[in-house]
Amino acid sequence: MRISLRAGERFYINGAVLRVDRKMSLELLNDATFLLEAHVMNVNDVTTPLRQLYFIVQIMLMNPADTPAAGEMFAQAISNNRKTFADPKILYGLDTVEQLVAEDRKFDALKTIRTLLPIEAEVLCSDEDPVAGAAA
Repeated sequence: MRISLRAGERFYINGAVLRVDRKMSLELLNDATFLLEAHVMNVNDVTTPLRQLYFIVQIMLMNPADTPAAGEMFAQAISNNRKTFADPKILYGLDTVEQLVAEDRKFDALKTIRTLLPIEAEVLCSDEDPVAGAAA
């Protein structure tokens, strides 16, 4: 897999943080767990339930040593999101995310969550009652 990086961009691979000082291309010759800086969510951006889920999966991907603790947080976040949202697209996406994480495909899980963020924004901003079990 070939990855192009810009000068000053950070690259997270197998729990390590790398920063390149100039524009470069990098070729990964074997399987590695990586995340580009553009896909990293800062803690200040964790403002919604799905963003919280994204952040947890991100931690699992970036710091594999903490995966057991993050796994418990992930299970709780999935459960909470299922209680929070009634939207079928989000619920289907949560099923997909849970399956991808179980298959150790965390990068794909992050991509799936990113596709759900605009739907979440619409649901949370709509005039309808988007929250299922709000009294629960």
